[in-house]
Amino acid sequence: MDQCTAVTLLPPPEFVLRLAAADGGSRPEAGHLLCELAAGHDGDHAVALWDDDANRTAVWARWRGERAILAELGWCGAADPGGEDACGLFRDHPSAHDWCIVDPTLVAVDALLAQEHPHLAPRGGV
Repeated sequence: MDQCTAVTLLPPPEFVLRLAAADGGSRPEAGHLLCELAAGHDGDHAVALWDDDANRTAVWARWRGERAILAELGWCGAADPGGEDACGLFRDHPSAHDWCIVDPTLVAVDALLAQEHPHLAPRGGV
């Protein structure tokens, strides 16, 4: 299942801009966010910004249209079929688990690299 291709621009919060100005530092830039959910998901787009290991949560940016909000959400925690890793999305996410989601850009890059440098490709191909 392909990854969602929704992108949004997240400007720095006003308080961050004020802190940077007070320090005389450079002005923080807006950043582009790429949705981590599967293509065709319901609801908001979402991307993890940073995790809080102590609380087993992460801060996620969620957006629909041009407005993004930040939310602290718990991890999904579902184990992959091999039982080795847990899903890296938030609890009750509206799409497939992350091990089923494929970034088509990375697949294309991997295929090109395998073609140009076959000695570096993993056994069994891409």
